[in-house]
Amino acid sequence: MKDCNITFIGGGNMARSLIGGLISDGFNPHHIHVSDAEPLCLQALTEKYPVHTYSSNIEAAKAANVLILAVKPQQLQSVVRQLAPHWRADTLLISIAAGIRIDDIARWLEQEEVAIVRAMPNTPSLVQAGATALTANDYVSTQQHELAESILRAVGLALWVDDEAKMDAVTALSGSGPAYFFLIMEAMEFAAAEMGLDAKSARLLCLQTAFGAAKMALESDETTKTLREQVTSPGGTTERALSELEDGGIRSLFENALVAAALRARELADQLGEDDA
Repeated sequence: MKDCNITFIGGGNMARSLIGGLISDGFNPHHIHVSDAEPLCLQALTEKYPVHTYSSNIEAAKAANVLILAVKPQQLQSVVRQLAPHWRADTLLISIAAGIRIDDIARWLEQEEVAIVRAMPNTPSLVQAGATALTANDYVSTQQHELAESILRAVGLALWVDDEAKMDAVTALSGSGPAYFFLIMEAMEFAAAEMGLDAKSARLLCLQTAFGAAKMALESDETTKTLREQVTSPGGTTERALSELEDGGIRSLFENALVAAALRARELADQLGEDDA
């Protein structure tokens, strides 16, 4: 990977996070190229990293071995169509634009046998603690698979999904997932404050507990079910609290929530994949 040129189309938060992660991993910043329509965005990048910046997507893409589409989903079609006449067949395209399917990108490129990886990083990638699922079409080589994974690992966990149709479930789980945990933490902080804890203490105790539980689960070979059971003493406080949650239908609520998110992801993919008039 050290000798390849990586171009980012779009220099927003997720691109900056990936650039920072790559450089922290030892990637040469002089091999990173970034285009963005906002001069202030490019200025902020060059003040922090010695990368090449461009106002032109076409100019930025010229040297790319890997081109990462890091623009808003609503902008992706126009960006891809702009690049299509200048596309090089040996370039690996990685899209981190939420919801856009590989076949739609390929159609807009008007290219045959183009190597495309679709990635779904979540917002904790901004602090190098992300969870990213990747899926690829049949034209992505083994070396390109490894390259794409290495790039996304710069901001956290990266794993492959064997069927792009499963990306809707990924969106529902890890893509939207941080918001579910924020909601749970918000509710716990509020309840603790209502019971008399000051807001600062409630927040710190809640956040550290969430961090500790996730760290335990990541470092343990046990299932989350087993870990929960190990914390739950018969007749104790935790059992009483969990009983309230179970009686309130927490499992069905989460199942319904994830199904709703996945269905919405499918709807948005259909809408975003339509050709512009």
